[in-house]
This record gives sequence, C-alpha cells and structure tokens, in this order.
Amino acid sequence: MSVFDRVLSACRLAVIAMVLGAVPLVHAQLSPASLPDADKQQIKKYTLTDDVFGRLAAATREARTTGIPPQAAPDPSKVHSLDDLANQAMAADPRIPALVKKYGFTPREFMLANIALMNAVMAVQARNDPALSGNLNQVWINADNIRFVESHQSDVQALLRGQ
Repeated sequence: MSVFDRVLSACRLAVIAMVLGAVPLVHAQLSPASLPDADKQQIKKYTLTDDVFGRLAAATREARTTGIPPQAAPDPSKVHSLDDLANQAMAADPRIPALVKKYGFTPREFMLANIALMNAVMAVQARNDPALSGNLNQVWINADNIRFVESHQSDVQALLRGQ
C-alpha cells in the first residue's frame, strides 16, 4: 500500500464515513481529465465555510447514527461529470437523498463539499509529510480550503475520529 493510499484510507475513516464513503476513492480513481472543464473549475473554486462544514458534519453524524454505511466507489467508467458521480452516490442507499436535502445540499453540492474537504485534508497532510506532496494533483487544490482546514483543525479532527 502506497503512502498516498494510506492517507486516503485515514481520510476515508473520517470524511468518508460521511454518507458518501466513496469520495476518497473517487478522488483516487477519477483523473481530472475524465471530468469536463466546468466541473474541474467548480471543484477548484468550491470554498468551505463554517456553514457548509457544520451541515456536512451534522449530515455525517446523522448518517452514522442511522446506520448508513460507507458506500463502495462508483464505477469510474460511468462517471463523466460531477452529476454522474452525485447520481451514483445518491442511488447507493435510498436514505441518502433525503439526508442530503435535510441539510440543505443538492446532491452536486454535497459531492463538491465532500471533495473540497477531502482535498484540503490531504493537502494539509502533504504539507506535514513531503513524501505525499508529489501525489497531490493541483487541479483539485483550493488554498482557501487548506486555510479553512488548518483554522478548524480540532473540528476536522473530531469529524475524522467519528465524533
């Protein structure tokens, strides 16, 4: 298992026990080239806020307490856009769409928020372990989200620990 895979696994325990257990796997399996330019730009521009993080964390906690299991990674050959990714994730468990809606997300925004958080967590970890930095694709990185994760370290760590 590569260092990058270990980071993805560690992050998976957190963000990915979040309703869409597949986000880190999606990140690893989808190349930026497989998404339209508009989706790539939206991923890079999506900015985490206190409101988004709070709703994401609340959705994650509720998913855990209601027993929604982490989902398997989607079939990358069937994902050609963020909408494809979101649709596969929403179809994975019939409770997911209602949970996402309850916390004020569209399926697409929920996917963007998860990807944004995951990317920022991995980027922060890469800063602390230079061996990881070569594995990060800059297409996915948003400096504002890195600053958000760094300034909310305890909240993010609590979420990663399942609290």
